[in-house]
Amino acid sequence: MSLVRRSSLILACVLLPTPCLPAAPRPNVLWIMSDDLRPQLGCYGDELVQTPCLDRFSTRALRFERAYIQCAICSPSRNSMLSGLRPNTTGLRGFGVHLRDAVPDVTTLPQHFKNHGYHTQAFGKIFHIYAESMLGSEDDPASWSEPLRLPSVPVWGPEQNALRQRLIAHARAEGKEFNHPHDWPRAETWDDSDVPDDQMQDGELAAMAEAFLKSRAGAEQPFFLAVGFLRPHLPFNAPRKYWRLYDPQELPLPAFRTRPKGAPPWSVTQGIVRNYHNMPAPEEIDEAFLRRYLQAYLACISYMDACFGRLMTALENAGLADNTIVVFIGDHGYQMGEYDSWGHKHSNFEISTRTPLLVRAPGMHAGGRGSRQLVEFLDLYPTLCELAGLPPPQHLEGKSFARLLDDPEAPHRNAAYSEMQRGRRLGRTIRTANHRYTEWRDGAGRLVARELYVHRPDDTDHLLEVANVADDPALEPIVRDLARRLNDQLPRNPER
Repeated sequence: MSLVRRSSLILACVLLPTPCLPAAPRPNVLWIMSDDLRPQLGCYGDELVQTPCLDRFSTRALRFERAYIQCAICSPSRNSMLSGLRPNTTGLRGFGVHLRDAVPDVTTLPQHFKNHGYHTQAFGKIFHIYAESMLGSEDDPASWSEPLRLPSVPVWGPEQNALRQRLIAHARAEGKEFNHPHDWPRAETWDDSDVPDDQMQDGELAAMAEAFLKSRAGAEQPFFLAVGFLRPHLPFNAPRKYWRLYDPQELPLPAFRTRPKGAPPWSVTQGIVRNYHNMPAPEEIDEAFLRRYLQAYLACISYMDACFGRLMTALENAGLADNTIVVFIGDHGYQMGEYDSWGHKHSNFEISTRTPLLVRAPGMHAGGRGSRQLVEFLDLYPTLCELAGLPPPQHLEGKSFARLLDDPEAPHRNAAYSEMQRGRRLGRTIRTANHRYTEWRDGAGRLVARELYVHRPDDTDHLLEVANVADDPALEPIVRDLARRLNDQLPRNPER
């Protein structure tokens, strides 16, 4: 039997004196997201990070080497993949707007499964919530059979949480009003408290998911479980044992620390995320501090990896592994020193738009392999519909990649598209096998800048844009072709 394309239909009876066979049960779905995770995993070839659980999972999953989100910001990225609609369609390219305020009648991915008899449950950050304060939730209650559950433990460990409470009390005493989730005082950039895993947020989320999976053992109703880990998003909080996996003095800093030659100044946010307590002044940030910053990010990845491993163990122990589709993703990439950008992601560059994607499905033939086919995160919605035997909604703008789980080299897409709003400028980008082309337009739709970067097929997977060659006369035919394809796929919407 090839890749399982299960459905809810009863197998047709043949005119023989044998009983009619029941349909195979529909597969469960376990959807796991890691916030601000770029493809910095051992299974993606990274030699710094320690991710044994995800590396082990990758030996049974298909690893997508060129998977791209549609906007390198938490909220629009999640809204896009969960609705199946591009930011260009919804107009959602930033924070603070709920999905249904833009598209009231949309059927989300988990809602579609709920409508077809699945029990849908979410723990943690699935739709957007501000990870620094756990406020400002953009959750979609219609997507879930039960209300979203968030961690009950504080964002920081005990000592730093006490510091944060003092900062909040002091701000209130001075008459400060908190009108936005980002207005609330924060503790320090990182926390290496010597506490058990479950006393920090991702460990508690793992415990919630473990209990859920245990409760589903033997249940007839299939489930769609979404688990949104908060790390490695800032603040970089992880139990101390994960910090000890890395010696900051041995961690190399990125070699390319400048904006790409010829790129517009707004193309990438440079500098470090500074709005945390006791962050040094820019002139005081030295390489020792930056190595500690990198150590903190890696520690959070390893912490999240251990929590992921607990879910895989719980799935096995409940007897559910053989009939569960498991999807592991990041919501976008992240810059940790590249372009001298520390803890930012808001760009159309490769390192921001490319993110890990690992998929394991019952009956697949390509477990343990990698695919270099271009994939968009919009494609997840129709793919899961096909794998579960559900009819895809008509509104979807993605394309199922289910056949890649049998044949990773099968044709899929010839381009992936992303968008980024920077003030009144909208940047829209197309990524092909060999190029990335970006157009920036003002609020009236006028072209204000172009970028073209060449990505050779023999480059490593840690690609960086180095020089904008959009004005090279020899490349004018390529620019013209990519501009046409970009504007055909993402029509200009100056009114949005």
